[in-house]
Amino acid sequence: MLLLHRAVVSALRQACRFRPPPSRLCIQACSTNESFQPQHPSLNFSGDNSSTRGWRIMGALLGFGTALAYHDHRCRASQESPPLYTKEEVYSHRSPETGIWVTLGCEVFDVTEFVELHPGGPSKLMLAAGGPLEPFWALYAIHNQPHVYELLTQYKIGELKPEDSAPPTLEISDPYAHDPMRHPALNVNSQRPFNAEPPPELLTENYITPNPIFFTRNHLPVPNLDPDTYRLHIVGPPGGQSLSLSLCDLYKFPKHEVTVTLQCAGNRRSEMTQVKEVRGLEWRTGAISTARWAGARLCDVLAQAGHQLSENEAHVCFEGLDSDPTGTAYGASIPLARAMDPEAEVLLAYEMNGQPLPRDHGFPVRVVVPGVVGARHVKWLGRVSVEPEESYSHWQRRDYKGFSPSVDWDTVDFDSAPSIQELPIQSAITEPRDGETIESGEVIVKGYAWSGGGRAVIRVDVSLDGGLTWHAADLDGEKQPPRKAWAWRLWQLQASVPAGQKELNIVCKAVDDSYNVQPDTVAPIWNLRGVLSNAWHRVHVHVTS
Repeated sequence: MLLLHRAVVSALRQACRFRPPPSRLCIQACSTNESFQPQHPSLNFSGDNSSTRGWRIMGALLGFGTALAYHDHRCRASQESPPLYTKEEVYSHRSPETGIWVTLGCEVFDVTEFVELHPGGPSKLMLAAGGPLEPFWALYAIHNQPHVYELLTQYKIGELKPEDSAPPTLEISDPYAHDPMRHPALNVNSQRPFNAEPPPELLTENYITPNPIFFTRNHLPVPNLDPDTYRLHIVGPPGGQSLSLSLCDLYKFPKHEVTVTLQCAGNRRSEMTQVKEVRGLEWRTGAISTARWAGARLCDVLAQAGHQLSENEAHVCFEGLDSDPTGTAYGASIPLARAMDPEAEVLLAYEMNGQPLPRDHGFPVRVVVPGVVGARHVKWLGRVSVEPEESYSHWQRRDYKGFSPSVDWDTVDFDSAPSIQELPIQSAITEPRDGETIESGEVIVKGYAWSGGGRAVIRVDVSLDGGLTWHAADLDGEKQPPRKAWAWRLWQLQASVPAGQKELNIVCKAVDDSYNVQPDTVAPIWNLRGVLSNAWHRVHVHVTS
């Protein structure tokens, strides 16, 4: 009995030497047996049947030691030897019935339960079913973030066998290999696809933004189109005629020019992130720029195809020639009433500031919709049609919509909100920059202001003390007709710095001709996509004596 006791205690000591497993994988692997709930038996041998009871306790101890040893073995096995699979085994799991497996590097993941939750839609994730994620992640650099890897780790089931674990080569299929060169002054928010904004101090140096530093918003790789073979397809109405227009054909329409400010719906998103996390690129104040655009009026082209205003609701749908691996193109739409209105000045633009469109900005033809969010200004335009409903594009139906601060990704219903068209009143400070140190005496504050829908900016108020007192800034820019103020106003304030002041809390807010004014704080307008960020813009600067 004593010998048995010593043997069990020795076994227990060895079995209990394991430490709590450090990895999530080990914890999951070691907790699959829900019936394993070790108890702690008493070592009291007194009283009747003590010998029998002692043997039972020794058996329990021995069983407990064995269980602990097995538990330790499973943890070590999960840490040291994950299950190994061949590429053929992974490839055989590419449907809900077999399970949906993917690989990243040498790791294997079962993402069956995640497919329906994928933010880009199930169809996008199913493209990688049974194979590597790399070729598809190369399209969307937003995947290369820690929280995405952390989410994927939850679905890891093993690794590829060594002979199958060589990473896929991307050189021959890199969709971004032929993107154009960009200006080095741009502040890059993502490389693939390319998204960048000009530095604030350059943004308002000129009323017309130079082409090389015009903000760039791409959703997909930039197509390399041949202007000689380019064709724009205009789908005609029943009884009308469809058109296939070359660039030379577009040049035959009356040329129209208009100065228009384009602003991304996510401009100033970074300020919403400071309130609560949002999904999207961290645009600061530079996702806005102004150019002189030239091209054919959309209403003239639609009329030649036989389209006219309808009593029923209708939408003009645009489809770009940029696309993902499935051939899905970027798309958007605007109401037919706006498209057919000559006063709305919607263009099929082929020139930007007197030059052919740069590739990043839609060469050879893009849509320009004055007063409307940049997401509807479809670049590399390939197809135009008139439909009874708005575009079914992901970017029209499942993005670029605003929601209450109470809505999160578990409760959002994109069908419940209209697509953003006209944008609200906006202004921002471009000089001085936040955190800058300025000289005492006088301060010069510069910035821009703009409102959607052709509403003119009539005033910009600037405060040096966080909003306690205000000064009206001087406005600059082209004179624009009423209800057709498509371009921004640049503004400037020269003011004295109060004596002895060591810091300034500079604030700006704009007012348009409908007396819309910016909200004072971000929190009440926060939304899960970080769009429509137009609260008072604030800059804190230090003052030297």
